[in-house]
Amino acid sequence: MNVIKKTIAMPGGETIEIETGKLAKQADGSVVIKCGNTMLLATVVSAKEPREGVDFLPLSVDYQEKFAAAGRIPGGFMKREGRLGEHEILISRLVDRAIRPLFPSNYRCETQIMISLISADGNVQPDALAALAASSAIAVSDIAFPEPISEVRVGLVNGEYLVNPSKEQMVGSKVDLIVAATMDNIMMVEGEMDEANETEMIEGIKIAHEAIKLQCQAQIELKQEVGSTELRDFKPKADDEELKAQVFEAIYDKLYAVAQKQISGKDERSAAFREVKDAYYDSLPEENDFDKALLGKYVNAAQKKASRDLVLQEGKRLDGRDMEQVRQIWTEVDYLPMAHGSALFTRGETQALATVTLGTKMDQMMVDSTLESRYKKFYLHYNFPGFSTGEARPNRGPGRREIGHGNLAFRSLEKVIPSDDENPYTIRIVSDVLESNGSSSMATVCAGSMALMDAGLPTKGGVSGIAMGMISDPETGKYAILSDILGDEDHLGDMDFKVTGTANGMTACQMDIKVDGLSYEVLEEAIAQANRGRAHILGEMEKTITATKSEMKPHAPRSVTFEIPKDMIGAIIGPGGKIIQEIQASTGATIVIDENERAGVVSIFSNNGDSMQAAQDRVKGIVAMPEVDEVYTGKVKSIMPFGAFVEFMPGKEGLLHISEISWERLEDMEGVLEAGEVIKVKLTEIDQRSGKFRLSRKVLLDKPEGFVEKKRTPRPARRD
Repeated sequence: MNVIKKTIAMPGGETIEIETGKLAKQADGSVVIKCGNTMLLATVVSAKEPREGVDFLPLSVDYQEKFAAAGRIPGGFMKREGRLGEHEILISRLVDRAIRPLFPSNYRCETQIMISLISADGNVQPDALAALAASSAIAVSDIAFPEPISEVRVGLVNGEYLVNPSKEQMVGSKVDLIVAATMDNIMMVEGEMDEANETEMIEGIKIAHEAIKLQCQAQIELKQEVGSTELRDFKPKADDEELKAQVFEAIYDKLYAVAQKQISGKDERSAAFREVKDAYYDSLPEENDFDKALLGKYVNAAQKKASRDLVLQEGKRLDGRDMEQVRQIWTEVDYLPMAHGSALFTRGETQALATVTLGTKMDQMMVDSTLESRYKKFYLHYNFPGFSTGEARPNRGPGRREIGHGNLAFRSLEKVIPSDDENPYTIRIVSDVLESNGSSSMATVCAGSMALMDAGLPTKGGVSGIAMGMISDPETGKYAILSDILGDEDHLGDMDFKVTGTANGMTACQMDIKVDGLSYEVLEEAIAQANRGRAHILGEMEKTITATKSEMKPHAPRSVTFEIPKDMIGAIIGPGGKIIQEIQASTGATIVIDENERAGVVSIFSNNGDSMQAAQDRVKGIVAMPEVDEVYTGKVKSIMPFGAFVEFMPGKEGLLHISEISWERLEDMEGVLEAGEVIKVKLTEIDQRSGKFRLSRKVLLDKPEGFVEKKRTPRPARRD
């Protein structure tokens, strides 16, 4: 074995070790990344020949966590790792989005990157190491890849920026960003913020980039030591410059003329472009030796250039808006009468219908991964059916795109809902995208925020989101930043930047940069323009709903929460859950019992006030402590010769002696009381040694006029 290692000293004092030459040597490239006791194995394999008939990079990135890495056995029936979970898919996307743009544009070889978490100590967060592992694996291979990249996490805690902090260090962080970059350029940014401003975000990116440069330099040195500087010939399909020039000469001006019409409707605009392209195809001789794949590539390139040039040369957009103009917005809340909260958000030709459902602890989502096992009280699901874009395609469940967009919306709204301690409900938001022409994820944020307010849930305020784009020309230095981009503008632009937040600051962002050399000045300009757009969208939302509704829907579950002594939890639950189940069955309410450091916490849920009050009275009756001289309404449980036993509090019985039933002297209990009879009694004594309760009924009755209590004749003393 020829094992080679490189060590990187990070700004926070920890070290990262890259090792190659020991594991998975039949892969084109493999490395092990180690930080603390966390280890990632990354491998890359790329086919030697291009895949036929594709015009895209056939790259797959899979990140998987092995349960054995943390000394755990997977749950479920099969007891083995299965399909990737949402957490793993999100990390896979982080790596994919950073690495994919750097492959040669004409690379068509099937490529697979696999990253496995093989050791986990819980202190080091592996998602911040995954891209470093993937890029290092490519670096030690002969696969065509121009320069290394890496990703780091940056946090802002008490005014101090931390690079790749532990989970404990991130508690209370105002910023949580994953930043990807090469030595020279930022490639991707994704994360969440607690109403941060532009300066805090930009400074975090700068600090992250400095740490990334250290990791990129280590990969360059590792590549040189391994000797993988000579790259394989991947045999790309050669461009036909003559054919390209012919295509551009034939249709560029016509496509530019269509772009100049600034047609607002997506279908009408697409039809106009398609008419030009179809006419060109029809004009070609039936017998020709043109490469159809190259021909289609150049036709699409001509349309893209025409659309870009319109923006850069004339300052016009495809649908007629100026650079900062947001499409027309209309909104509606309480659209669905039986949902706990609902909202429609429509912006141009993008529409999302969001619903909020409130549940109890039993509705929490279980998260069971290698590094954590917990429950989530808030989650969001995003659905993107084919009809939203006028397509007929099968519904096979959420894909990586749906999971990624849903996660962005989740992170955007998570910062404004009450904390788990303040919120008794499980909250589920579902966003169904009904139309899509640009940034349905941002429509989801807006609709979800309004649905939360419609549901009557207290939030920090409304959250709006906007998708930004950029078109630039490196030769002339011209650039244009576009607010609220169309689907067409997303494809032809050099940057896709989504930002969300409240009136007080940003809560989440997602940025993918497709061009080299984006300056921080341009980035700051884009963020500032995005925030102006967000403010406008928030203003449009506030025309419909300005604050959380004061009342929940009549059919939404109400909740009351109160604390009880910890040692009384068992009394409420009862043997085998008998007591709590009986209370729920008889009242119709749902009771959830939890505990914190101080006490037990009882939450009662019901959409009926009487039901909730009855359950609350039953529970409080169980935990209440009897007090001497207090009057109670009790039920006669049994009749004895010397009196009756009365249940004056749930689960607590006391003796009502025959002498304490009435002022009149009773010789026996015949016909005095009946089992099940409800009477008022006063607690007169609690025996300190036995804990028995003594009750009186007669002290609550008026003493008869002239009544003289007869003294009992004492028994004579017994003589031995």
